[in-house]
Amino acid sequence: MAVGGGIAAGNGKQYEGRVTPFVVVACLVAATGGLIFGYDIGISGGVTSMDEFLEKFFPAVYAKQKSATGHESQYCKFENHMLTLFTSSLYLAALIASFFASATTRKFGRKISMTIGGVVFLVGAILNGAAINVAMLIIGRILLGVGIGYANQSVPVYLSEMAPPKLRGALNIGFQMATTIGIFAANLVNYGTAQMKENGWRVSLALAAAPALIMTIGAIFLPDTPNSLIERGLKDQAREMLQKIRGTPNVHDEFSDLVDASAVSQQVRHPWKTILEPKYRPQLIITCLIPLFQQLTGINVIMFYAPVLFKTLGFADDASLMSAVVTGLVNVFATVVSILVVDRFGRRVLFLEGGIQMIACQIGVGVLIGSVFGVSGNGTFSKGLGNLALALICIYVAAFAWSWGPLGWLVPSEIHPMEIRSAGQSINVSVNMFFTFVIGQLFLSMLCHMKFGLFFFFGGWVLLMTVFVYFFVPETRNVPIEEMNRVWKAHWFWGKYIPDDAVGLSHKSSDHDA
Repeated sequence: MAVGGGIAAGNGKQYEGRVTPFVVVACLVAATGGLIFGYDIGISGGVTSMDEFLEKFFPAVYAKQKSATGHESQYCKFENHMLTLFTSSLYLAALIASFFASATTRKFGRKISMTIGGVVFLVGAILNGAAINVAMLIIGRILLGVGIGYANQSVPVYLSEMAPPKLRGALNIGFQMATTIGIFAANLVNYGTAQMKENGWRVSLALAAAPALIMTIGAIFLPDTPNSLIERGLKDQAREMLQKIRGTPNVHDEFSDLVDASAVSQQVRHPWKTILEPKYRPQLIITCLIPLFQQLTGINVIMFYAPVLFKTLGFADDASLMSAVVTGLVNVFATVVSILVVDRFGRRVLFLEGGIQMIACQIGVGVLIGSVFGVSGNGTFSKGLGNLALALICIYVAAFAWSWGPLGWLVPSEIHPMEIRSAGQSINVSVNMFFTFVIGQLFLSMLCHMKFGLFFFFGGWVLLMTVFVYFFVPETRNVPIEEMNRVWKAHWFWGKYIPDDAVGLSHKSSDHDA
């Protein structure tokens, strides 16, 4: 057994049923919640590189850029805390909103949370598109953050609960796939609106309403998960829904396990306190560290600030935006790779391979930038070196997109028992959003002061997290979501935290048909 492996994948309890078109369509519709997250990640970097936007809202940055003498450090061209607050304030709002989303998801169901997220995001998009001052921009960003907090809390949980175990990875990664499509669409929009003589930035920001509408309308028509229906006392509806999504009337075993899990869940009145108990220690630690590590890969530095970063590296305005489009396209195709292999080869293989590939690329980019700009920040990329830097960044983005990108959302969403699932996912979202905020707020200053060493900084973190996965993250492929305690119990380190009765619960055979 591999040190992080736990039980062999596929040895969990097997329920009767098949993959139905109904469940695939439901998961695809729910996954569109990732569009709003991706569109915002992609749009903000492009907008903040547009001269008209900078001149109107951040004149100090614009003046600094235009008064360049050729002797100033390339590393510090865009350093401005108000500018980074425009990008990162959204994620602080998402962090806070995720806690409210947890209560909503638990009490009213997953689809209600998704609907709320879509509506609030829509209002924020309208406000941003109509902004006349920085305050209006920031308020709009905060509303966008609330929408993302609700969507990112509820969508991965919905997908993990609806999907059959053997396809849970692929269907859950639909969320990340939608995120990458949102990023790519935003990059294309930025490239197009940058050609407009005026108000291109308004079009970019206002078009966030499109993915918000897609998500909101889709959520209204979605069915709720059997887990959520049982949790709210609607057992007959839950059985009917389980039969529908599994394509068989014989769902007794799975339904019984869901009811057992719900019975335990109903005894938990304070999930935020309960999740701190020792028997949930493995889930809590994994749920905190995976989103932390995901942000410390440095990926959002690339996705938030791709056009800004490429301009810093000496690309022209149009070339920097087109380079962001290229990385966005790589992101989409690499996520498809993850969908195709995650349930075949498992989570650990992708985590480990992606980590090694990212480390190599970050070292390469750091060495390349250091050789051109040195410590002073003075220098210019030749066309050949610029293309090499772009290639290394694309290979890095591909590694993230088939490993830490989708798995950072998939694994935390599938490892919690029902009684702490909403709280656990909120912790996942809040940790993710907090460190997204921190990295987003500090990146331009870090680039200014750490210079090319910033890429070595992120590379060191990727090395640490790859080692962590090898030793402490078990394989969860093909294991039914309510059977996950077996994985923890079999693990060389986490097993000591899991009581025997927590494993035995999943195998109770009492009749819950009544």
